[in-house]
Amino acid sequence: MKLMFLGAPGAGKGTQAEIVSEKYSIPAISTGALLREAMANGTELGTLAKKYVDSGSLVPDEVIIGLVKERLAEKDCANGYILDGFPRNVSQAEALDQMGIKLDLVIDIHVSDERIVKRMSGRRVCKDCGRSYHTESSPSKVEGVCDVCNGELLFRKDDDPVVVKHRLEVYHEQTEPLINYYSKKGVLVTVEGQEEKAETTKLTLAEIDKVRNK
Repeated sequence: MKLMFLGAPGAGKGTQAEIVSEKYSIPAISTGALLREAMANGTELGTLAKKYVDSGSLVPDEVIIGLVKERLAEKDCANGYILDGFPRNVSQAEALDQMGIKLDLVIDIHVSDERIVKRMSGRRVCKDCGRSYHTESSPSKVEGVCDVCNGELLFRKDDDPVVVKHRLEVYHEQTEPLINYYSKKGVLVTVEGQEEKAETTKLTLAEIDKVRNK
């Protein structure tokens, strides 16, 4: 089964991709992870990508597409995979079509901008063990201190409301058009992101099972 997750930054699509990957034993492919791995390994595409990253430029579509194409050719993708973070725009979606790849299901995890800003601005991350907390929904027992290792809880710059709103603007401009693109192909479903991750997962798996049971 070939799946793709759509959703604004902070909507939780990456988490859902990981859960589905584990449940159905198919790889979740993140372009961010592909870039980091290729750069660390010094591959031809990785070296090219690093030049853009080091200069602060966006990595061009053709490099991202090349990395994805290489990854999808690996053996563990033979029985299916999950795309997370690719395609990021209509041009990349068209390139995927040109590869002859037909997705079985595209799942849009929908969460309002207001909820995303609130969710991310309240996030705190332990600087030592990486455990995440939220000032409202899942606070630590002692404010600013990790329950597990007593490490300091940090507010990440990426979670600043100004930064989050900018990322949402970019998403709406560049990635959101994919909703219409895949809706026209008849493979798009929308899952309303719930406050509880488990509830979102339940809705997500129900949509996947509809396709698997056809």
